[in-house]
Amino acid sequence: MGSSIHIRSHKFNYLSAIFEHNFRLKVITLNTPIGKFPFIGPTYATRLKKLNIDNLKDLFYHFPAKYEDRQVSTRISEVRAGEKVSLEGVVWEIRNVRTKYGKNLTFALINDGSGSINCVWFNQPYLTKSIKQGQKLGFSGKSEYFNANLSLVSPDFENLDNKTSPIHTKGLVPIYPETAGVTSKWLRSRLSNLLSTSTGLKIYEVLPMEIVKKYKFANWLLSMKNIHFPANLNELERAKERFKFEELYLIQVRALKRKAEWSKQAKVQPFTIDQEKLLKFIASLPFDLTNAQKRSIKEIIGDLGKKTPMNRLLQGDVGSGKTVIAALSSYVVILQGYNTVFMAPTEILANQHFKTLETILNPFGISVGLQTSARKTKEDAHLTVGTQALLFKNWQPKTLGLIIIDEQQRFGVAQRAILREKGVFSHFLTMSATPIPRTMALTLWGDLDFSVLDEMPSGRQRIKTYVVPKEKRDKAYNFIRKEILEGRQAFIICPFINPSETLSSVRSAKQEWQKLSSEVFPDLKVELLHGRLSSSQKQSILEKFRRREADILVSTPVVEVGIDIPNAAVMMIEGSDRFGLAQLHQIRGRVGRSSNQSFCFLFTENDSPSILSRLRHLEKNSSGLSLAELDLKLRGPGEIFGLAQSGFPPLKLASFMDKELIKKTHEAAKKVIDADPELENSPSLQEIMRVEKTTPD
Repeated sequence: MGSSIHIRSHKFNYLSAIFEHNFRLKVITLNTPIGKFPFIGPTYATRLKKLNIDNLKDLFYHFPAKYEDRQVSTRISEVRAGEKVSLEGVVWEIRNVRTKYGKNLTFALINDGSGSINCVWFNQPYLTKSIKQGQKLGFSGKSEYFNANLSLVSPDFENLDNKTSPIHTKGLVPIYPETAGVTSKWLRSRLSNLLSTSTGLKIYEVLPMEIVKKYKFANWLLSMKNIHFPANLNELERAKERFKFEELYLIQVRALKRKAEWSKQAKVQPFTIDQEKLLKFIASLPFDLTNAQKRSIKEIIGDLGKKTPMNRLLQGDVGSGKTVIAALSSYVVILQGYNTVFMAPTEILANQHFKTLETILNPFGISVGLQTSARKTKEDAHLTVGTQALLFKNWQPKTLGLIIIDEQQRFGVAQRAILREKGVFSHFLTMSATPIPRTMALTLWGDLDFSVLDEMPSGRQRIKTYVVPKEKRDKAYNFIRKEILEGRQAFIICPFINPSETLSSVRSAKQEWQKLSSEVFPDLKVELLHGRLSSSQKQSILEKFRRREADILVSTPVVEVGIDIPNAAVMMIEGSDRFGLAQLHQIRGRVGRSSNQSFCFLFTENDSPSILSRLRHLEKNSSGLSLAELDLKLRGPGEIFGLAQSGFPPLKLASFMDKELIKKTHEAAKKVIDADPELENSPSLQEIMRVEKTTPD
């Protein structure tokens, strides 16, 4: 947060110990490195780094994974074997015993007036220095018989004589994500010390006061205390609600602030649209545009006519016709005397887009170039297709009017910024075939406008999908042979290139290719494609498959996005349990790209009912959006959208499935940015944005 914490009291407490340890910190911020604090230091700072804790803010926001309910205190006379209990009592005796096998046992006899019970710890002889006879302690642990005596075995304990509230043995006790050398008990102690100094702290509120009042949230500091050390379940739930709101709100403020800055700083000459030429171009296409395509191109043309550069996301399911929209958009820009660049995530996809766009645009006198690490055509083309190689070359069109990025969620914010710098006065269109639930898109890409292709071109048939049991594998092979004899082709996808030592039952691409080409389909032409082949090898194999010089293509998921082979009618996916629903849908979309009926067979060696149930969603569901929402619910966003690679922080408490909360936080963030785009009246938010600008993407 970067909020200031001023020490006002000079009496001894945890934070004042900073001065006694010569740290000489007069003002502490939430961005102060964690190693600067006493009783933490560089050793624990290194350990905490494994938990992604670098500063005070990270420690505060290291929320508990769960809570153990130790609210009920049990009298010793009521303790029964096999129970988890919390109790308090006076230490009557404490001693170490060394067994004949060389082990150290520490025994303590505890009495609470109703009875006595033994506590026993293993190999912790130092406990006799911290537990003293006559002390009143709290204990929490499991009761078991040890040496025929009812005992608490290795219980947590804490001193109740120091007049501080118990944090380890009583109440709702937080249990944290841990790492070697950093236990929940250690974290509780440090957090309790830091949060207990609230009288000497000044915290700037992150949320607008009207939001705090509207939803009756406690202030930031009290909420932080309540989420770590709640007095009851109601306090805990209210604190969670507050931080869920804050989490989504901050993400949306960031996105909307980027949008406001983009609108304010970037200005372009509005494009005049030549309606006659555009209509003639559309009429020349060998198919009719869907209503969704017409709507999207209208929205894009509207953006191109403004002084503010377009910053739009075109989202469409596999096969919905995004490339045609890209071609139309490029044509409009090129007619104005400007160039376009089209960037794809892989060389395979860049080559395919190059061929498609060349076919569409060449008849209108539009030149299309290609720039990849393996191939380079003329640099003065009207439209240049390329991979990330475009980012790092000294190449720069003289008049770059439009930047198009395909599969945009694969690129980080920093990479997109590099492209923007290549075209200072350029429009920006990103495209994604990965269906993104609208609420998630609103949260993560709130700086973008949206166009959605929610229709498929006419003549496409629904892909018939089946989860195939192991015993029907031969029937599936026979079906593939039948389709090939009728003039079709087939994909067979495997998760790995080579056999896995740990997942021996999952089929690999090389292994399957050898078996299929020599044993199952010796009379057919079977090719192998995977990511370790050179660019020229990949392109050569795909061209052979496209020209029907191969009947079956065995491949890894390198063909997941964008590969267009209209004659392919069968998709067989091995180890389908290794993929998420959204990815399976993407892979399935490599077939069904013509008027022919297509089929998808899902194989798995995993007989788990939950796995089979998940896969069967594909049998009855052909909507990428609904499958993505299911995937989001089942697997979380990181695995589907690669957020870690895209510069987006994972959510700690909130959920991208919480549509109502996303709507509320979006409205709140928009209200703040609309009224105060520079955040001059929100110093804590200003500090957050400042710190993030200095942090690498």
